[in-house]
Amino acid sequence: MEWLNYHHLLYFWTVAREGSIARAAKKLRLAQPTISNQLRVLEQSLGSKLFVRRGRGLALTDTGRLVLGYADEIFALGSELLTAVRQGPTDRPLRLNVGVTDAVPKLVARELLKPALNGPHPVHAVIREGKLESLVSELATHRLDLVLSDHRYSAPSTIRIFHHRLGECGVTFFAASPLAERLAENFPDSLDGAPALLPTDNTALRGSLAAWFAAKGVRPIPLAEFEDTALLKEFGAEGKGFFALPSIAVEDVVRTRVVKVIGQAPDCRESFFALTAERKLKHPALVEITRGAWEHLFATSRAEKD
Repeated sequence: MEWLNYHHLLYFWTVAREGSIARAAKKLRLAQPTISNQLRVLEQSLGSKLFVRRGRGLALTDTGRLVLGYADEIFALGSELLTAVRQGPTDRPLRLNVGVTDAVPKLVARELLKPALNGPHPVHAVIREGKLESLVSELATHRLDLVLSDHRYSAPSTIRIFHHRLGECGVTFFAASPLAERLAENFPDSLDGAPALLPTDNTALRGSLAAWFAAKGVRPIPLAEFEDTALLKEFGAEGKGFFALPSIAVEDVVRTRVVKVIGQAPDCRESFFALTAERKLKHPALVEITRGAWEHLFATSRAEKD
C-alpha cells in the first residue's frame, strides 16, 4: 500500500499558500534547499508536477490545485481533531460540508442552513458556492455532505445522487422606486414592455418565469441576465429594472427599503432540493435542515398552494 508523506504535503501546502519557497522556508524555519528537495520527492511520488515557474514566483499546475484542495481539508481536519480532543467528546462539533449553487439566493441558503447551525448538536459548517456540476463531483467523492440546488441534477450512471425536496414557494417581483410604484398599478399587465433583470437561462427560476410570463400574456424587455442573485438584487436596487426572487426572501429583500414589492405570483413556483450521496439522511445536521424546511420555512407556502 502506498502512503502519503504528510511532512512533504505540509511543505507543499505552505509553499502554495505563501507563494514562494523563500517565504515558506522562513515560515517553516527551514532551509530553502530542504523544501525544494522535499517538493521534488512529493512530485515524484504523485507522478506529476505541482508547480511551474511564473516570473519570480511559482504557480500551481492543475494537479497542484487539486492537491491543494485536499491539503486544505486535511490540515483543517487535523486542527479540528486537536480541538475536539482538547474539548472532549461531549463538546465535539459535527463537521458539515455544504455546497450552494449560484442560482440559490444567499438569503434562502442562510434560512435553509439555520436549523443545522442552531440545532441541538454543535456544528462546524464549511460552506462553498459554485456550479452545480462541480459541486456534485465533490459530493460524489464525499468531499461534500450536501448540495443545495434549485433544480434536480441528471447525474451520469457512474454517480449516485439522491434528491430530497426541501419545499417550494411562489415568486415575488421587486423594483426600486419610482419604477416599483408604476409597475404595482395594474400588475401583472404592467410588466409588459417593462425593463427586466432576469436570472440566466440555466436556472430553474428563469424557466418558471418564462412560463408564467407566457401564461399572463406579458413580454418584459430583458436588460441583463445574472447567475448570482446577489448581483441581480444590487442592479435592481439601482432602479435598472424589475426582478423576481422566491417569496420566502421578501422580508430580507425589502429590509433596507431601497426596493419595494410590485406584486406576488404564488402560481409561479420555485423549488429547492438537498442533493446527497446517500438515500437516507444520517447526518444529524442534514436531518435538522430538512425538518426545518418542511415544518417552518416552506410550511406557509404549502398552505397557500393548497
